[in-house]
Amino acid sequence: MGDSAAHPEPDDGGLSWDEVVDAAEQAELAARPDESPAEVRSHLIFRVARMSLASAILLAGVAMLALPGPGWLVIAAGLALLARDVAWAERLLVGVRRRIPGAQPDGSLPRGVWATIIVMALAGVAASIWFVVR
Repeated sequence: MGDSAAHPEPDDGGLSWDEVVDAAEQAELAARPDESPAEVRSHLIFRVARMSLASAILLAGVAMLALPGPGWLVIAAGLALLARDVAWAERLLVGVRRRIPGAQPDGSLPRGVWATIIVMALAGVAASIWFVVR
């Protein structure tokens, strides 16, 4: 049973938490055969943290579609981060990039568009903070 208080066994016949972690480590070891198990575990932890952060950014961007803020830009940033680990996010990112003014037909953005988006986003954040603090 091990540490069943920390990770209780499922009642539905599914996998336990330890089995899920072991399967993830085995998949990472298969993808990175030249790395040690400790390095693979480190990559796995970093990957889960990156995917969690990307999901939070993506949710914030969706909220900004209704709230003030650069919603599509934040969604694109969340998808770009998530696309490093998830294939569907990369496909969806191309569609989101097409919604950004100045995007190429393949969804890529020229440097000038990126600079404009970043400057406008920073100005929007600064103005929001100024109105809240004032």
